[in-house]
Amino acid sequence: MYPVRYEDMVLTKILESKHLFIWPAFLTVLIVSLFPLVYALIVSFQSIRLVPPIPPRFVGLDNYAEIVSSARFWGSITTTAIIVCISVFLQYVIGFTLALTLHHNVRGASLYRVVFLLPMFLAPVCVALIAKMLFHPVLGPVNDLFTIFGSPNISFLTVPPLAIAVLVIVETWQWTPFVVLLMLAGLQGLPSDVFEAARVDNISIWRRFRDITFPMLLPLSIAVIFIRMIEGFKIVDTVFILTGGGPGTSTETLTLFAYNEGFKKFNMGMTSALSFMFLIVVIVFGSVYLAAAQRIVRRYK
Repeated sequence: MYPVRYEDMVLTKILESKHLFIWPAFLTVLIVSLFPLVYALIVSFQSIRLVPPIPPRFVGLDNYAEIVSSARFWGSITTTAIIVCISVFLQYVIGFTLALTLHHNVRGASLYRVVFLLPMFLAPVCVALIAKMLFHPVLGPVNDLFTIFGSPNISFLTVPPLAIAVLVIVETWQWTPFVVLLMLAGLQGLPSDVFEAARVDNISIWRRFRDITFPMLLPLSIAVIFIRMIEGFKIVDTVFILTGGGPGTSTETLTLFAYNEGFKKFNMGMTSALSFMFLIVVIVFGSVYLAAAQRIVRRYK
């Protein structure tokens, strides 16, 4: 029997401590993500402008007080909430319906799955540019369709309600495939014996959906809506290309508001404060949604 060398013992101890290999990557990710967050928080309590260059000056909560007292800030929250709530609702209803249709193996289902997923793979900027051409007041095919029925040209992107409707349509068209993908995966994962028993008992399709399919997919539905809601609050590129926040600030979202403060006014202190206010708004909306969703889940238990 050969004696165990000290180097072999050290190597064995290192290999046994598996968490030792994780710590370098974990610390690197922590530093990379934590440093900008802490720096942005510090900047939010200061008055800093890049153009014209103004040296940092500590102002405490003045940036936050100015934001809270700004009608533009509350208007951007309202606009963002309207776009998110309506578009996510439409995405879920249309996406769930398409997923149910594809799950029942309709003719050409494989082709439809590919076609339905294509909008999700397009860049939002490209989608916004296409939508801007479609809804052009003079050259757009949407207006051409309306003129067939004797309607005058409609300026979709310069009337606030119509501009918001266009943004909702674009968001719904692009991100419904995400809902289709997840809900279809959930439907394919449901146990088939439950539905076979329901068919044997001659339970109608509507009752099977209401009493079996929907309750079993309720946790997934809550997660899908939550993900789309959080992602929807970050909408900026579509609004920037289509309306630029106009007319006026009627379609300006929270992220576009922060962009305008940071990249047009170069007010870094206000922009950082807006970013944290945006975080608070998302947390509030997310908490309210999860609390309401929890009550709905309890009803189906």
